[in-house]
Amino acid sequence: MKNLKKTYIILALIMVMLIPTGCGSANKIESWAKDYEPSEEYLALYDNGKAVCEGKNYTYVKDDDSITLTDKDGNSIEHRYYMDNEKMVFYIASVYDYQDEGDPDGIVGNWACGNNVFRFLPAPKLEFSEEDAFYGHYSVDEANSSVKLMYDAPIPDATFYYSLDGKKLTIDYPWPLVKTQEKDTTKKDEGTT
Repeated sequence: MKNLKKTYIILALIMVMLIPTGCGSANKIESWAKDYEPSEEYLALYDNGKAVCEGKNYTYVKDDDSITLTDKDGNSIEHRYYMDNEKMVFYIASVYDYQDEGDPDGIVGNWACGNNVFRFLPAPKLEFSEEDAFYGHYSVDEANSSVKLMYDAPIPDATFYYSLDGKKLTIDYPWPLVKTQEKDTTKKDEGTT
């Protein structure tokens, strides 16, 4: 009985010592932020196959051109990506609803996803507007299910992937991510010394 008590005490001490050392803890191997918010982490990948995206926990599988995130319920979303120098161009899908009468003719028409709106005019114009703020011309590559947006403003051209399901248009839009930067806490507010 005395030996059994010693064994339990030793086992308890070992367990207590393992907890603070992080036995089984994961190391963050990648941390990415949207380029316009470089100190706000958007995507983190860990060496134990876990990921955090937009504050939600997932498991992940990453290959040369996609990252598949799976939630605790087993729902998976595959995100295309590619590297562009030090940036990762990460595709984020949004589902848009057709806003016009009748059935859509391809991507032509008005599409809304919350406050975001895409408007695609038919040929021969092939003009588009995004959020009623950004304008330009577009071309469709039906074989690759992709659309190239050529902005009038000094915004780089972008190619997104799409799929149509009745009056629903899923747009897989490219977002440039940068390595997450630490917040600069040394800056002072204007007007202070």
